[in-house]
Amino acid sequence: MNQFTPKSLENVAAQAKEQYEGLVKAGQEQTVKQFEQTATAAKEQFEKTAAQLLKSYEDLQATGKANVEALIASSTIAAKGAEDLGREVVAYGQSALDKSITTGKALLTAKTIQEVVELQNDFLKSSFDAMLAETSRLQELTTKVTNEALAPLNARVTATVETFAKPLAA
Repeated sequence: MNQFTPKSLENVAAQAKEQYEGLVKAGQEQTVKQFEQTATAAKEQFEKTAAQLLKSYEDLQATGKANVEALIASSTIAAKGAEDLGREVVAYGQSALDKSITTGKALLTAKTIQEVVELQNDFLKSSFDAMLAETSRLQELTTKVTNEALAPLNARVTATVETFAKPLAA
C-alpha cells in the first residue's frame, strides 16, 4: 500500500512544477511566434495599401518609414507585454503550487477528519478567490498592453487620414 509522505509530495510537486513551467514556456514561445507572424502579415498588408494610396515617391518614402517605425514600436510594446504577462502567469502558478504543497503537508499531519475537512475547505476557498483576483488582474494588464501597443499604429492612421484629407479640403 502506497503512503504519501511530505517528501514524496514534494517530489511530485517538483515534477508538476517542471512540467507546468515547460508548458508555460512553450505557450509563451508560441504566443510570441504567432504575434510575430501576425505583425509581419499586418506590416506587409499596410505597406501594400500605403503604396496604392500615395501619389508621390517622397510621400511614400516618408509615410512608409513612419509606418515601419510605428509597427516596430507597437511590436516592441506587445512583445514586452506578452513577456510580462507570461511572467505573471508563471508567478501565479508558482504561488498556487507552493500553497498546494503547504496544504498537502498540513493535510498529512492533520489529527482529525474535521481538521482535514477544514483545511480542504480553506484551501479551496482561498484558491478560488486567488484565481478570480488573478484573472481580473491579468485581464486588466492585457487591456493595458493592448491599448499601449495599438497607440503608435493609431497615431499613424490619424496622420495618414490627415495627409489625405488636406488635398481634398484644398
